[in-house]
Amino acid sequence: MNNDLNFKKLRIFLTGVGGQGTLLASRVLGEAGLEAGFAPLVSETHGMAQRGGIVVSTVVLGEVKSPIISPGEADVLLGFEALETFRALKYCHDRSLVIANTAAVAPYPVAIGQAQYPPVASLLQLMGEHVGGLLAFDAGDLARQAGSALAVNMVLLGALAATSYLPFSQEDLLHILRTRTNPKFLEANLKAFQAGVDAAQDSRYWLRRPASWH
Repeated sequence: MNNDLNFKKLRIFLTGVGGQGTLLASRVLGEAGLEAGFAPLVSETHGMAQRGGIVVSTVVLGEVKSPIISPGEADVLLGFEALETFRALKYCHDRSLVIANTAAVAPYPVAIGQAQYPPVASLLQLMGEHVGGLLAFDAGDLARQAGSALAVNMVLLGALAATSYLPFSQEDLLHILRTRTNPKFLEANLKAFQAGVDAAQDSRYWLRRPASWH
């Protein structure tokens, strides 16, 4: 979209588990939106973030007065963990873009053997039937290749930046990363971001291609 004059609003729903950098990703998006001249609203639900619990955040840009995203309103779902992405599907509509990390983090009932983690392929198939676009890949693996297992958030931000959904450019996001990132993490973060851009440009990872956002 890149600062399209027709831009009205964009609601981004981010979900994952503690330690994946979900909240940092929402803040980067919000700051990039602010510097690009929009009026972002950012909301964070920490939950049990330090214990691997569910973490949800939202970023809303444009002609919207509340950061709250109700079911059926999310234009973009940025999923940091496969099952949590599926659980957040109710917030999407039939034209939503879902960017999903296929890596699984076992919730407590699964970890102690009281439940089974559903097949990720089945979750992705169901998601693809209900949204406008689905991009899915192992963001954890790409982050590790970039030099930091903690850079999953950078990979997903790069993938989102490579689509036409944001009203600002990749360079706007990169500017925030370069000016806000601790120098010792910057190189790995930039590599992870580029890995996400490359993933979004790889047709193998698109399980459902979105129609034009416009």
